[in-house]
Amino acid sequence: MNIKACIFDLDGVIVDTAVYHYKAWKRLANEMGFDFTEHQNEQLKGVSRMASLNLILGWGNINNKTTEEKELLATQKNEWYTEMIGKMTPAEILPGAREFVQACRNAGLKTAIGSASKNTPTILEKLQLVNLFDAVVDGNSVSIPKPNPEVFLKGAEAVGAKPAACVVFEDAIAGIEAAVNGGMKAIGIGSADTLTQANFVVSGLDKMTLAMLEEL
Repeated sequence: MNIKACIFDLDGVIVDTAVYHYKAWKRLANEMGFDFTEHQNEQLKGVSRMASLNLILGWGNINNKTTEEKELLATQKNEWYTEMIGKMTPAEILPGAREFVQACRNAGLKTAIGSASKNTPTILEKLQLVNLFDAVVDGNSVSIPKPNPEVFLKGAEAVGAKPAACVVFEDAIAGIEAAVNGGMKAIGIGSADTLTQANFVVSGLDKMTLAMLEEL
């Protein structure tokens, strides 16, 4: 196999924390006197915290917040979110994720996390997955968001693999673009209609096999 390392995005690939982001943003909107829908939440995927807040304030027709007030609102949302993920358990790992990552390791492949989330260490600890990854590159060590490939290039460097020998697993368009921009193979987790730049797409890691990696 020419592949030396597998780099996994966290949210939507290993675990689904989107529901907690949604609940925290919804609570913030409700406390300001308006509602926030799941349809609107879909538009926040891959969007930074402050950009998400600006969109939500726009939907609520609230345009009188100062920069300082926005910072406080974003911090409040993150505190609620952090509180919720602090109660996560290994039961929330997505189907097949632990098994596939372990299979990669058993085959001698390096494994890494490449995520924009600054809460990555907490989530991995709660899911009891820390020991499954040789390296973790997250929002605490990356300054440029996807589709810039920085997070994945740092992941490749951390496990001593050349980008061309790495496969990235991603559920977001920007993440697939980041992998391609970094000269890596990309496997989409989700819909083939959406993740058009991926080498191929599966619905989840429970549908992945090592044989499929070899075909790359």
